Amino acid sequence: MTTDAEAPLWIPPLSRTAASAMRDFADRAAARARRPLRTFRDLHAWSVEDRAGFWDLVWDFCRIVGHKGERVLENGDAMPGARFFPDARLNFAENLLRKSGPGDAIVFRGEDKAEARLSWDELRGLVSRIQQALAAAGVGEGDRVAAMMPNRPETIAFMLATASLGAIWSSCSPDFGERGVLDRFGQIEPKVFVTVDGYWYAGKRIEIAGKLKSIVDELPTVERTVVTPYLGDAEEVAAGLRGGVSLEGFLDGFGAREPSFARLPFDHPLFILFSSGTTGVPKCIVHCAGGALLQLVKEHKLHCDNRPGDRVFYFTTCGWMMWNWLVVGLAAEATLLLYDGSPFHPAPTVLFDFAQAERMTFFGTSAKWIAGARKQGLRPRDTHDLSSVRVMASTGSPLAAASFDWVYEAVKPDIQLASISGGTDIVSCFVLGNPLEPVWRGEIQGPGLGLAMATLDDDGRPLAAGKGELACLKPFPTMPIGFWNDPDGAKYHAAYFDRFPNVWVHGDFAEWTPHGGMIIHGRSDATLNPGGVRIGTAEIYAQVEKLEEVVEAICIGQDYDGDVRVVLFLRLKEGVRLDEELTKRVKARIREGASPRHVPAKIVAVTDIPRTKSGKIVELAVREVVHGRPVKNKEALANPEALALFEKLEALQD
Repeated sequence: MTTDAEAPLWIPPLSRTAASAMRDFADRAAARARRPLRTFRDLHAWSVEDRAGFWDLVWDFCRIVGHKGERVLENGDAMPGARFFPDARLNFAENLLRKSGPGDAIVFRGEDKAEARLSWDELRGLVSRIQQALAAAGVGEGDRVAAMMPNRPETIAFMLATASLGAIWSSCSPDFGERGVLDRFGQIEPKVFVTVDGYWYAGKRIEIAGKLKSIVDELPTVERTVVTPYLGDAEEVAAGLRGGVSLEGFLDGFGAREPSFARLPFDHPLFILFSSGTTGVPKCIVHCAGGALLQLVKEHKLHCDNRPGDRVFYFTTCGWMMWNWLVVGLAAEATLLLYDGSPFHPAPTVLFDFAQAERMTFFGTSAKWIAGARKQGLRPRDTHDLSSVRVMASTGSPLAAASFDWVYEAVKPDIQLASISGGTDIVSCFVLGNPLEPVWRGEIQGPGLGLAMATLDDDGRPLAAGKGELACLKPFPTMPIGFWNDPDGAKYHAAYFDRFPNVWVHGDFAEWTPHGGMIIHGRSDATLNPGGVRIGTAEIYAQVEKLEEVVEAICIGQDYDGDVRVVLFLRLKEGVRLDEELTKRVKARIREGASPRHVPAKIVAVTDIPRTKSGKIVELAVREVVHGRPVKNKEALANPEALALFEKLEALQD
């Protein structure tokens, strides 16, 4: 397939590639490989051929703190079953807190309601105090600390203190409903529950004391509930909770000192993340400390070129794996810029205001936010000084080609736009940007180093061209160490390895481009199949989102008359009607921009579209509702009430 781009949107200047950490790393890799590695593709080929040599060099180049041991890779062709650095001892938090001094470690903004700034010394001191308090509360290796927290500095400090002790961290955001929290944390039985007295969203004060009481009452293993202040009611809220104590009370009597770090095996559990689907109780995905550290520091330092003193931002909540991704920027000795609340409040430009004020170097957000900013007509290039920003990253869903255009036309012409894709399952990226290659319209730049990425046909054969299942053919460090409460590993194996033996099948529908980049066409389980031809939903969204009348869309396959027909639902701008003329234009746009096979059989207007807490639309849930089947785990949704809009629609009866 060829894209409609005739030239790259961005070509890295030679001065920039020469000064990048990726270039330095490639030169060192060439010495190990004993052959020239002049291009990114040369480097990637070596990283997959000699995975032991590659990950050994990543450890050294990124200056991992700990004992590496003699062996790098054991049982290296077994998936699952491979072990990286089986003799190593390290601590995740020690590697993130390697820096000290008065410079900014974390800068926080909560809309226009709160802000804070922590130096490296202040962060280390806070982590030390929390570490002592957790230990006094009986938290040790393997215990779980669960947090229902906003994206605040204290959340990061609690995570680091938890990891420093060898305990296991899990988090969600405070907008989760009671059932959503209990479906997650009830499975992992935490000893300590960390929360907040409320939060702000779109300027509104959101109190959660009642919800917290119901949650804590149904988590019998929780011995201490720590309430962090945000609305100013921490003492009062804590008093109403079993084992409740304010953050100030929890830390009382513990002074700041040098943190201590338990050095543990490479595959010691660090994070429990949760699947966000609506097909049942969330899967509890367990990630190990060494794998998360090595893979994410590789992404920050090599792929993102984040350097000491850089200022790294990603718009995320604590219920999305991008929060876990973001915090590892500390290991690159970069300052983390945190934002909590609505990304369009108190003004649509608030994230660009933050970028300008804090001299942001890495601007991370979602494809949905970029599409929203474009639809609002923002042109920060004309209104803001973004000269410090080198990279803008996007994830969460495929980034439409029109959004690439908007970034280069309205944000900054000399920026690297890195569309990235991976997920909760690997707490990292499979395909992402790199500083050595051009950016092409509508394309992810390429595979991650050390990852043997492929697209497979229905028989499991790698495809050189055309659409197929995204897969990884060889083991990698951020394969989960398993699912919680899955003692024989059956659920874990079924999730990724059942379809093709010894191959990780990720669940995305994707294809390589002639430039060596990748286009993700959506989740493979949401792929449409009219007349037996597989169609990715992202291909339809990319065309529809070009229409100014359309705010967002969701597309499903409806079983009809012995086949599957494509049904497109549109949320339109206020005051816009889906009349015959607009319907014709939507179909024409899809026919011309994609193909006649992509044209929906039915187009229906709706007032809302259901999405997860992290903003992803839920095609599978809508498909279930349209077919009259129940939707499980509605608590994974930010707006579950929207599902009712798709029930028993008259327009879909003929």
